[in-house]
Amino acid sequence: MSHQNLALDVEAIRDEFPILQREFDDQQVVYLDNAATTQTPDPVVDAMSDYYRESNANVHRGIHHLSQEASEAYETAHDRVAEFIGASGGREEVIFTKNTTESENLIAYSWGLNELGPGDEVVLTEMEHHASLVTWQQIAKRTGASVEYIRVDENGRLDMDHARELITDDTAIVSAVHVSNTLGTINPVSELTELAHTHDALSFIDGAQAVPNQPVDVEEIGADFYAFSGHKMAGPTGIGVLYGKKELLEAMEPYLYGGGMIRKVTFEDSTWGELPWKFEPGTPPIAEAVGLHAAVDWLEEIGMDRIRDHEQELARYAYEQLEDEGDVEIYGPEPGEDRGGLVSFNVEGVHAHDLTSILNDHTVAIRAGDHCTQPLHDKLGVAASARASFYVYNTREEVDKLVAALDDARQLFA
Repeated sequence: MSHQNLALDVEAIRDEFPILQREFDDQQVVYLDNAATTQTPDPVVDAMSDYYRESNANVHRGIHHLSQEASEAYETAHDRVAEFIGASGGREEVIFTKNTTESENLIAYSWGLNELGPGDEVVLTEMEHHASLVTWQQIAKRTGASVEYIRVDENGRLDMDHARELITDDTAIVSAVHVSNTLGTINPVSELTELAHTHDALSFIDGAQAVPNQPVDVEEIGADFYAFSGHKMAGPTGIGVLYGKKELLEAMEPYLYGGGMIRKVTFEDSTWGELPWKFEPGTPPIAEAVGLHAAVDWLEEIGMDRIRDHEQELARYAYEQLEDEGDVEIYGPEPGEDRGGLVSFNVEGVHAHDLTSILNDHTVAIRAGDHCTQPLHDKLGVAASARASFYVYNTREEVDKLVAALDDARQLFA
């Protein structure tokens, strides 16, 4: 189905997601938990089914026809992802992992353990996901490095004056989230990367909430490393991406070993294979790579600009409707160019977990908790928040259902 060159036809898009037609207690599901995982359209499911039905074999292992087909599909998926994010180095700069978290760990172990030491600083932000915060915190403990945090101001934005103070010649790496999964803030990652490079530090950008939702060009940003996940971009679970500049990846030691990532093995020693395979040991996520390729094609057919605009419009509408309620506290910047497609909030007198349970009675699916940002919630002074997050298939009517269901929560906890 072609979506391009038309006004965004949300109903036609929704038709490609049978799960959105599901009903519980005679109520159609309203899925607003997209920051956790998006739904998967038929073309992606079909691509993976076709692979299993027609081309299933292990890659880089056999010279038979099926293995050749599977290998070509797997390798081509790297090329397609590289093209999608503007990585001119192609497949050599695109490593497939399980998810964004594993991509973070790959850099932390392969680069961090070998390069960091006492006196070195890792600079993060106060809005980091645990995937970044916990990983660098633990690596710092093992290497003697220290971790510093760029402050988040009262509007939910990074304090860039503080960033300029923190990032010094002692900084070894700046690791920052592109879009906050709690605040919705779109951070000035190009500026952070430039700051890092001014002090000969590297930059790592966590793009889990950016690549699915807006155009991203890693070379325009200037990032040394950039990570994201397939399951947040209409693709399958079980596959993530780590982009890295070729010269950095070539210099790094792998941290997972086994078959598929070696060049030569003797009883005494081993040498490593070429990029990206030296970081992809064992049987890789082949069907998932096929699915990710199909997801990228599907997203580009719609157009990332249009996906971004649709999400931001829904988030703006949700923000305004919730603000009008009077007893709702919303976190993060006001709607604008630096706010993505999610809204985290609390209703006065109702715990976020209770709220989501009541919303579930209305078949409205949102997320409650700390969203893997406990320190940020501590700073906000709340234990948890409710989060509604939007994608290309969501509608204003679904936002209205969310807001209407809040009345039930008020009545129960009045």
